[in-house]
Amino acid sequence: LLVNRSRLFILFRKSSSTTIKTVALIPGDGIGPEISAAVQEIFKFADVPIKWDSVDVTPRPTEDGRFRMPQSSLDIIRKHGIGLKGPLATPIGKGHQSLNLALRKEFNLYANVRPCKSIEGYETPYKNVDLVTVRENTEGEYSGIEHVIVDGVVQSIKLITEEASRRVARYAFQYAKDNGRRSVTAVHKANIM
Repeated sequence: LLVNRSRLFILFRKSSSTTIKTVALIPGDGIGPEISAAVQEIFKFADVPIKWDSVDVTPRPTEDGRFRMPQSSLDIIRKHGIGLKGPLATPIGKGHQSLNLALRKEFNLYANVRPCKSIEGYETPYKNVDLVTVRENTEGEYSGIEHVIVDGVVQSIKLITEEASRRVARYAFQYAKDNGRRSVTAVHKANIM
């Protein structure tokens, strides 16, 4: 999801509302359109009043010879304030930025929020699972700072700032507070990284 995942939860909680919300839809590449269509069906089945505004983020050449997502598409996403994105392909080869990373940076999507909860009636190896993972989404491996040192050797710099770490921690604590969660656990790899 683009922009603010908690807004989707608000849409679900208020699914009895008749106010139609417009959501930007980026169907994606490969299996993306099929996945996006399935998610749209789930929203329809749940009677969530959504109007989908399909957006194409395929990069286009600009005057400076670089390829960028169309500004008009970014403006539509910004206007609606919420979006659903299917998987996007990143071309193989030099000079191609991941569209996923570009969207994260464009919309400052620094918190990757992943709820995981057991569903009654479904047998799983673990019982009573109810947790939410909040991960920093723009730094570390997502910094996008990479370059070829020599043919066959690429260096990737894992940039992590105190500011971004504190920001995602504040988000996690606020999320816990807003959603009645009793604890927040920090997980890190400081011992090996």
